[in-house]
Amino acid sequence: MPAGATLLLPRPDDDPVNRACKWIDSPVGRLKLVADDKALVAVLWANDDPARVRLGALSEEPTHPVLCNTERQLDEYFAGERRLFDLALAFHGTAFQQRVWQALLGIPYGETMTYAGIARQIGKPAAVRAVGAANGRNPISIITPCHRVIGANGQLTGFAGGIETKRYLLAFEAGHGFE
Repeated sequence: MPAGATLLLPRPDDDPVNRACKWIDSPVGRLKLVADDKALVAVLWANDDPARVRLGALSEEPTHPVLCNTERQLDEYFAGERRLFDLALAFHGTAFQQRVWQALLGIPYGETMTYAGIARQIGKPAAVRAVGAANGRNPISIITPCHRVIGANGQLTGFAGGIETKRYLLAFEAGHGFE
């Protein structure tokens, strides 16, 4: 996991927790930020399928500290001033999904990795399709960089934000290297 990111142990799915949300504008469209009391839980797309990431009841809290910090760091990212995010993250998913999402956090800014590479990294080389499915359910888009995962032939493959958004993010990162 990159320096700065904090991975919190997930709560059981049946744990009733109040989650706050906030909509922000970005170069890739409107994003819905979701947090619990301590950590970021999701970054979702305006047209996201509600079944992709199930969150339960949310309350709009535009001044929630985790959400405001996330917005600031995303603004810095899109301004080309930030490569790594320094946020507490709370993933909610299966043990396998969490291993995949943890591996995504290790893909460096401006680089890509294949689904097969992720599968090998987590010690499940035959689980390429399962890695793809877990990647597709990544709840914390952009910050947990599922956009950096590509097909074995270098082709851009499915992305919850759309292939054009994935292409934009990869080109953006390629053009904003830091010296």
